[in-house]
Amino acid sequence: MLDKNSHIPIYIQIEEILKQRIYLEEYKIGENIPSERELSVQFDVSRMTVRQSITNLVNSGLLYREKGRGTYVANPKLEQPLMGLTSFTEDMRARGMEPSSKVLRFEKIVPPIDIAGDLMLDPGEEVFFVTRIRSANSKPMAIERTYIPVKVYPELDEKKIMGSLYALIEAKFHQKIGNAIQQMEAAIVAKEDGKYLQINSAAPVLIIKRTSYLADGVPFELVRSTYRADRYKFISEIKR
Repeated sequence: MLDKNSHIPIYIQIEEILKQRIYLEEYKIGENIPSERELSVQFDVSRMTVRQSITNLVNSGLLYREKGRGTYVANPKLEQPLMGLTSFTEDMRARGMEPSSKVLRFEKIVPPIDIAGDLMLDPGEEVFFVTRIRSANSKPMAIERTYIPVKVYPELDEKKIMGSLYALIEAKFHQKIGNAIQQMEAAIVAKEDGKYLQINSAAPVLIIKRTSYLADGVPFELVRSTYRADRYKFISEIKR
């Protein structure tokens, strides 16, 4: 129940009540919640107050809006630890989900100067450039653009890249993966990526750039991944 004499703002109280209803599955995943008008009548507050509560829950990933249809309970976001070097395939299988890939592009190119520098390539050296949609249980999660030095894996082809690159390197090529350097930033999805990820043009995404190295220090991959922000959140443990 709302306590209108409380020092806690009304919109936060409503937000907590809606959270509780979601956690108790009164509002189930994929189902729409009552409209702003219905909730404003229920709580005896203005629609603007209700809208602020719902917006906060949308921003936190518990709810999502569909234009002209209403507001729905979202699937819980996948937590991705920022510790340990694992592939997308390994991450999804560890969660009991079935990973899959769709290759949009596979070709040899001379990479841009900054990519060549990160991969320690000489001018003119080629890479395999691979664009893949990465899905879990048939739902698109991310789009990856990967650069792999041809001189490191000259026998690579489109068929081999369908699964986990890391598994291929360790099981097929018998090489040990060492470490990676990773950067992360928030952005608004590019129009082309939004189409593949099935999100609208104003949707937020998480951009990860990762350069991975073999145990001997040789860089074998640079990947720029665009993750759906409504399905992913990244966590890390920080010690003093």
